Amino acid sequence: MKSLVALSIEKVLSLKTLVLIVFLACANAVCLASSESTEHTDANNHATETSHDAAGHATEKFNPGKTIIDHVIDAHDWHIAGEGANSITIPLPIIIYSSQRGLDFFMSSHFHHGHQTYNGYMLQGHKVVAVNETESIDAHHATIDQVTTDALLDFSLTKNAFSIMLSCLIMFFLFLSVAKAYGKRTGQAPKGLQSLMEPLILFVRDDIAKTNIGEKHYKRFLPFLLSVFFFIWLNNLLGLVPVFPGGTNITGNISVTLTLAVLVFIITTLNGTKDYWMHVFAMPGVPKGVLLILTPIEILSIFLKPFVLMVRLFANITAGHIIALSFFSLIFIFGEMSAAGGYGVSVFTIAFTIFMGALELLVAFLQAYVFTLLTSLYFGAALESHDDHAHAHDAH
Repeated sequence: MKSLVALSIEKVLSLKTLVLIVFLACANAVCLASSESTEHTDANNHATETSHDAAGHATEKFNPGKTIIDHVIDAHDWHIAGEGANSITIPLPIIIYSSQRGLDFFMSSHFHHGHQTYNGYMLQGHKVVAVNETESIDAHHATIDQVTTDALLDFSLTKNAFSIMLSCLIMFFLFLSVAKAYGKRTGQAPKGLQSLMEPLILFVRDDIAKTNIGEKHYKRFLPFLLSVFFFIWLNNLLGLVPVFPGGTNITGNISVTLTLAVLVFIITTLNGTKDYWMHVFAMPGVPKGVLLILTPIEILSIFLKPFVLMVRLFANITAGHIIALSFFSLIFIFGEMSAAGGYGVSVFTIAFTIFMGALELLVAFLQAYVFTLLTSLYFGAALESHDDHAHAHDAH
C-alpha cells in the first residue's frame, strides 16, 4: 500500500500537469482567436469577401474556409501580432532562381504582406511567381498577362522549413547531451536531462524495436526509429505552442509525411529478405490459381503501407487544427449576425478549444508512437524468415 506521502506527491504532480495542460490550451486558444480576428479585419489577406448592404455601402463578409486554409498551410513570414499593414511579422528569406534572371535573394518583407511586387516577383497566395514589371506595383492589381510563365526554382526558407531546421537542432542538442552524460556518468544513475530522455529511449528500444523487429536485427534500425519518433513528437508539440517559434503545422504538411513514408518504404524494400519477397510474389503453399489474385494484392500492399503512414499522420494532425479553427470561425459568423451572438458563442468556443488543446497533447505523443510502431512492424515483416518461424515454433 502506498504511503500518504507518496499519494500526496502523486496528487501534486497530477495537479501541476493539469495546470500546465490548461495553461497551454488557454494560451493557444487566445492566440488563435487573436489571429482569427486579424484575418477577419484584414481584407488584403483574402480572409474576407466584399459585399454590399441595402444602402449600397461595401461591407466585408467573413470567409471561414479561406481563413482556416491560411492557418494550416505554409507561409513566407511569421505573424506575431497586429493586423493589416500594421501587423508585426518576422520576415523569412526568399531565394529564387529564374532561368531568365538568375539567382535572387531578398527578405519576404519586401512583399509588404503580399500587397506589393518586388524585383519582378510577387506572392500569389503563398507562392512566389514572376511578373513582367521589375518596379514595385500593387500585387492585387496585377493582371494575368503581367504574370510570366518563367520557370522558377524556389529555395525560400518558409515557416515549415525553418521549424524543421529548428527541431533538428533541438534533437541534436538533446541526443548529444544525453550521450555526453552517459560517457561521463558510466554506471551511475541518470540525472537531469538524461533522466528525462532515458525512459523514452528505452520505451522505443524495448517496447517498439525489440518487440517487433527482434533481438537479432533491432539495433540496425534503432537510430532511425528514435529519430522518427522524436522528430514527429517534437514537431507535434511545437505546433501546439502558439507563439514564435511554434504554431507551425509540420506533421500536418503532406510533403513532410510523404518524405517520412518514402524513407520507410526505401528501408523496408532494401532490407527485405528472400522469404519476404517469396511471400509477396509466390506465397508458399498457395495454389497457382489463387496466386493470380493474391500476388497483385500483396504487391499493392507494399505501396499501400507507406501511403497509410503518410495519410494517417497528416490527417490526424491537420484535423485537430481545422476543428479548433472551425469553432473559432463560429464567433465571427454569429458576430456578423449580432454582437450578442458572437460573445455567446465565444464562451462555448474557447471552452471547447481548451478541451481540444489538452486532447492534442495526448495526440502529439500518440501519433509519434503509432507511426514508429507501424514502421517497426514493416521492418520486422521484411526481415522475417523461415528460421524465425522455426525458432518461434520450438519455443512454443
